[in-house]
Amino acid sequence: MALPKTSFAMVQTAAKTLVGRDLPIPDITEDSAIIRIEACGICGSDYEQYRGDLSTPMNVIPGHEPLGIIEAIGDRAAQRWGVDVGDRVAVETMLSCRFCPCCLGGSYHLCDSRRIYSYIPVTDEPGLWGAYSQYMYLDPNSVVHKMDASIAPETAVIFNPLGAGFRWAVEIPETKIGDTVVIMGPGQRGLASVVACREAGAGTIIVTGLEADKDKMAIAKLFGADHCIDVENENVIERVAEITNGRGADVIVDVTAYATKPIADALHMAAMGGRVVLAGVKGRKAVPDFISDMVVGKEIQIKGAIGVTNTGYQSAIKLIESGKVPIEKMHTHNFKLEEAELAIKTLAREIPNQESIHSCLIPDF
Repeated sequence: MALPKTSFAMVQTAAKTLVGRDLPIPDITEDSAIIRIEACGICGSDYEQYRGDLSTPMNVIPGHEPLGIIEAIGDRAAQRWGVDVGDRVAVETMLSCRFCPCCLGGSYHLCDSRRIYSYIPVTDEPGLWGAYSQYMYLDPNSVVHKMDASIAPETAVIFNPLGAGFRWAVEIPETKIGDTVVIMGPGQRGLASVVACREAGAGTIIVTGLEADKDKMAIAKLFGADHCIDVENENVIERVAEITNGRGADVIVDVTAYATKPIADALHMAAMGGRVVLAGVKGRKAVPDFISDMVVGKEIQIKGAIGVTNTGYQSAIKLIESGKVPIEKMHTHNFKLEEAELAIKTLAREIPNQESIHSCLIPDF
């Protein structure tokens, strides 16, 4: 069946401004493709982009967690990606050049000239970037993963946060069987980190959050967390010391947004030789009470985490397809494409009496 000539998309034209537009669906080359979007996940960085905090170009089509069906594909792209028309694909959000020192060294997510689909202006040909859209263009440098089409789209699209859980909480800190892990923040990526650490064989998993996070804490327990700490009503440092008999945690993963106190707390909670992964952005704020001597004295390793790479996505997709973990339990909301602003505000707790954990946009056709 022939593609339509246009795709409805939500275009961000300014901070806190999303406008519905019909944009032309471009022709493809031998190396590119067009997918029909089944679902686009919503996460915290969507909110930051919506508010204008990320200083991304305008006008853009947001949406960096695309799941879709290939509707048109060039022969070389089909051969290179191992997919064809009709296949469901999970699309990695970053586009790298493949030739800079980072790419050649295996760290393609740190590419010197990396681009992110949802930050590319619609004036940059062919224009149909980003997944707040019915259809989306796949650049020749895309990385795609074939995925079982029988899984509900709102579950399958969790591949992105779950991939972050595997990379941030297992791969980067090299989490081992028996390790004690503290995960700070029970949002999508915090819950995904619980799943990933449990799969990796962590011995004790501790999750911290706010009083308002009680529903998320319940999901954390379902996914395998051993302890959940309400940091507003408990002393998190003392509780971790109590749980670990004074030893501290081998791995600490911070996925909280904007709060800087968890970083300072992590130094107190880390065991000798502990590994701390910083994945939650703080709005470029300095960290008060950061005692560097604790890093020296305990020989703590501190690593940053940005994005997900091939192995994290593969682990996530394999787990989702296996059905062994009820990952769908973290999904709370489906929204129509034209409800993108409502989806973002719901995630940000700006809609009264609505608590979103994982949500996605489902386009109408």
